[in-house]
Formats: sequence, structure tokens, C-alpha cells
Amino acid sequence: MYARTGGVVAVLVAGLVTALALSGCAGPMTDAPGASASSEPTAPVESTPPSTPEGGDAASESPAAAAPAAPGAYVDYTDGAVETTAGTKALFFHASWCPQCRALEDDLNAEGVPDGLTVFKVDYDSRTDLRQRYGVTLQTTIVFVDDAGEKISSAVLYDEPSVASLVAAMPG
Repeated sequence: MYARTGGVVAVLVAGLVTALALSGCAGPMTDAPGASASSEPTAPVESTPPSTPEGGDAASESPAAAAPAAPGAYVDYTDGAVETTAGTKALFFHASWCPQCRALEDDLNAEGVPDGLTVFKVDYDSRTDLRQRYGVTLQTTIVFVDDAGEKISSAVLYDEPSVASLVAAMPG
């Protein structure tokens, strides 16, 4: 008799739990025998990234945008970074699909960036505004800029994508 009564009770409890869940009244549940659910409300799970004090999305803030790049570094380009970075600066117009760009990037990572030079990796495909500003028509183009972001000189390193070619192209 107990088995039959237990089955009916289980069905009734399952129905009650489903009804409560659908009405939004269900609290925390546990499968542990003898455990009781707390009457304390649970904190909602945060599903959105935290906001910055200015109301921006903290997840989209990058450390490069917050602080200037150190000379002798290879970093992703961010607006305003050229003006806040000391030393010689070069924009490397890079395309992820370009084997020559990948070769130059691999050499930069393996050999390191020469002291005093900051190389900003500019996305060739998405930064058409910068391509137009500096007259860039081919990926692997390096544009050396001054502190105000004005072009000093440029070189296309497509045929010899290496740190040695980059150093040879640096303005005197």
C-alpha cells in the first residue's frame, strides 16, 4: 500500500512544484534528503557585464584604451593611443587573412620590438578611415607617425615581412 500512496504523493508534489515554478513562486530547491530550502530570498544572478562609473560597458574597456602603450611594445591600435605614447611610433596595417602580415607579426613576437619603438597593430579591413588618412592601399604597410599622429614616412614590408625590414624602414 505504501508504494502506491508514495507514487501518488510524488505525482502531487511534482505537480505542485511545476505550478509554483510557472507562477514564479518557486524558491530554491534541493535534491538532498532532509535538506530544507531557506526562506531567505536568493540574489539574482548577474547576467550583464558590470558598468563603469561613466555608464560604459566595463567588458568593452581595454587596458590599452585606459593607459598609454609603453615604448618598445607591440599593441592593438586604439584611438588616442598614439598621442599618449612616448617614443617612435609605427602603425602596422595588418589583415588576419594575409600570410605576409602573419609572418611579420610572428617575427615581431619572436624577435621582439626594437627598444624605443611602439608598433600599433591596425586592422586593415575595419579601419578604412586610417587607411584613407595615411594613403594605405596594401596590407603589411608600416606608417611611422609623430606625437600628433601625423605621417612621417611609410614602407610596405610585403616582400620582406621581418623586424629587420621594419628597422631598415625607420626614419633617420
